[in-house]
Amino acid sequence: MNLTNADVEEIIRILDSSFYDELRLKTEAFDLTLRRSDAGWTEERRTLTEPRRVGAETGAAAKLQAAKTAAPGRAETANARAVRAPMVGTFYRAPTPGAPPFVDVGSQVGEHTVVGIIEVMKLMNSISAGALGTVTEICVSDGELVEAGQVLMRLQSVAG
Repeated sequence: MNLTNADVEEIIRILDSSFYDELRLKTEAFDLTLRRSDAGWTEERRTLTEPRRVGAETGAAAKLQAAKTAAPGRAETANARAVRAPMVGTFYRAPTPGAPPFVDVGSQVGEHTVVGIIEVMKLMNSISAGALGTVTEICVSDGELVEAGQVLMRLQSVAG
């Protein structure tokens, strides 16, 4: 079962009329946590298993799409990793305007370290580093509109 943005919006609509401040929903396919704050609802969503998509690109078409989203001349290796936007939206480097950014170049991160937020339809989606390492480059500006698959930042990951 895939959880769509429409599903999340319906859950939030229901929660808005409740006294709950947090909801955690975990299945074999995903882990979703919604939290109420002064700024509205924030969302943390992780896909635990790769959903099978009808019409998903395979073979040469998938390689072509991967080449389009990779930055020219910047290959990923075992120790260099790109943190990519999982969705289209507005990227924010800090939790609130005027607050310090989640990470800067040189910051040490863990797999679950939040490195930014992507806002989609007033929902704040936390973006995790996905690997243990050091931030070597931040590729997008605060408040910039990003595309799904776009490189947000690069990490030098710890070999292991």
